[in-house]
Amino acid sequence: MQTRVDLNADAGESLGRWKLGHDSELMVHVTSVNVACGFHASDPVTMRDSVRTAVATGTAIGSHPGLPDLVGFGRRRMALRPDEAAQLVVYQTGALQATARAEGAEVVHVKPHGALYGMALTDPDITSAITEAVLRLDPDLMIFWLAGPTAELARSLGATVAREGFADLDYTDEGHIIVEPEPKAKDPDAVAQQAVDLLEGHVTSTTGKRLDVEVDTICLHGDRPNAVEIADTLVRRLDDLGVERVPAVQLLRG
Repeated sequence: MQTRVDLNADAGESLGRWKLGHDSELMVHVTSVNVACGFHASDPVTMRDSVRTAVATGTAIGSHPGLPDLVGFGRRRMALRPDEAAQLVVYQTGALQATARAEGAEVVHVKPHGALYGMALTDPDITSAITEAVLRLDPDLMIFWLAGPTAELARSLGATVAREGFADLDYTDEGHIIVEPEPKAKDPDAVAQQAVDLLEGHVTSTTGKRLDVEVDTICLHGDRPNAVEIADTLVRRLDDLGVERVPAVQLLRG
């Protein structure tokens, strides 16, 4: 079993006075955070506040660019050319980079959100376009892609890729994640066990198929009603097993 892993969570997904997620509670547990950049959620002040919280908790900062669909929270697919999808990522990441720079911080990774992430998993042209655009923006930026063919394709293009697994999402027999339109509470112990399985190099699909997988980072979603309880349980389980939580940028680059 792996003894070191990055734990990441999404953040900054509130919008003005409408609050979503548990940013401050999760950032004390995770080592990397993916900050929404205004298209699927967030706004300039929320982005700034998320960066400040990450700085205060010593959490590595990444951008979480999504589709321009506030109503659908970026979880509905759109018909986009690969270059259009890539430019969405560049535009939003640039906004977060400016916000972070103004706070004396740095954006170190990119993780596409929701349907944009899912579109890349089934379209290598979108994966390639996004990955190459991130490298052009800043060759030092890491990118988070689902462990498997998508991550390997991005690596072949020269990117530093954190292979991602999901502790709180189900997997299909093909190794794709099943994104819920409206996340519901989950059994914290079951989520913690799936994280342990990932560290042991496998995950079980919804039909019971065992899938081999190697991960560098494990994701939790902050918009579940019991996200904080899930994080508490998972972290205790990792601590009991002697698994060290390390930011992906440190894990892969030293």
